[in-house]
Amino acid sequence: MILKVPDEKKALTGRASVAFLRQYARRAVLLSAEKSGMDIKELQNDASGAPIPAGGVFWSLSHKPGYVAGVTATSPIGIDVERIRPVSKAMFNKILDDREQKLAGANSPEFFFRCWTAKEAVLKVTGVGLRGLSRCKILRFSEPATVTVSYDEHPWEIEQAVYDDHIISVVTQGQVVCWVF
Repeated sequence: MILKVPDEKKALTGRASVAFLRQYARRAVLLSAEKSGMDIKELQNDASGAPIPAGGVFWSLSHKPGYVAGVTATSPIGIDVERIRPVSKAMFNKILDDREQKLAGANSPEFFFRCWTAKEAVLKVTGVGLRGLSRCKILRFSEPATVTVSYDEHPWEIEQAVYDDHIISVVTQGQVVCWVF
């Protein structure tokens, strides 16, 4: 479930913005559960901030100033959303090794954010967060919008969508993604 942030809320800054975006992303999670016929009452996180499955329902969320995203599933799930924007060569090189950069043959911002959101979704599903970034590697791209990422040599399948200059990545592991914008 992808929700556009209302224009009047985009003016929020600092803690007020973060608090709103977090709550709005949680609303996206609950809407995803409802749309999928899953019963989820309360969204809780563990001490490290990772989502705790509720009644057998796994969930993940992401938020940016323009959009929030939430997803639910019957197995571990991860989601990330990013606006496509210019990226410095230094950032490109920090996030993607030479082999990963050669996979697409281009160093475009869209390619970078396809990789970044795929890796971030995997790091969310594994619960390790950004500290595991160096162990997260892009293995291959399958068109139209699938990426395989390895984390500690375990492959993860990620489905991607582009919407309004944003890339959204969801770890699928064989589950069907029903995109709702």
